[in-house]
Amino acid sequence: MIKIEVVAYTLDSAIMAADNGAHRIELCSGMAEGGTTPSFGTIAAASEILEIPIHVMIRPRGGDFVYSPTEFESMKIDIEICKKLNVDGVVFGILNPDNTVDKERCKELAQLALPLTSNFHRAFDRCSDPYKSLEDIIECGFQRILTSGREKIAMDSCGRLADLVRKSGDRIIIMPGGGVRKENLKTLANITRASEFHTSAINELQEMLNVVK
Repeated sequence: MIKIEVVAYTLDSAIMAADNGAHRIELCSGMAEGGTTPSFGTIAAASEILEIPIHVMIRPRGGDFVYSPTEFESMKIDIEICKKLNVDGVVFGILNPDNTVDKERCKELAQLALPLTSNFHRAFDRCSDPYKSLEDIIECGFQRILTSGREKIAMDSCGRLADLVRKSGDRIIIMPGGGVRKENLKTLANITRASEFHTSAINELQEMLNVVK
């Protein structure tokens, strides 16, 4: 069964996505920045209202994914609060200045988040070596990687996405995202053999679900 995660930047859009059949919500703020941590009020309300899993973005700012010690401390506090607010998972990614995975700090956050699941977001597409980074992220304890295959949209990197799915096996879920729409979802699913996809196309969601039934 294909599952579709929808990114939502407001509580209303999260509710709409759930009503339209989303399997999971990635809850964020800061659309213009590519997603940042939402307010705790938004997280609490979403957790109370929605009956589908919620994964919360843990990203203190836009820009790169190399964080200062104080930013790292704020990420830890955000994760602790998410645990108290009874969400299902958190979404984050930390890189070193050379665009390798910061394994030490990623592992620390993934351990802190337990029993919540941890997803590595599209910082993966900034990594210098996707295959080495795949192994590093698995070692850190993540359950998913959101990626467009290092291209702007997933359709432009079907081959690499399929390769990542093959190499990951049952160790981690590769979740293609980036321009996933009703017109290309079936092709993406057939080529990549991925079981989960990430989209912002809330208004197309029911049609997308029909495509992959």
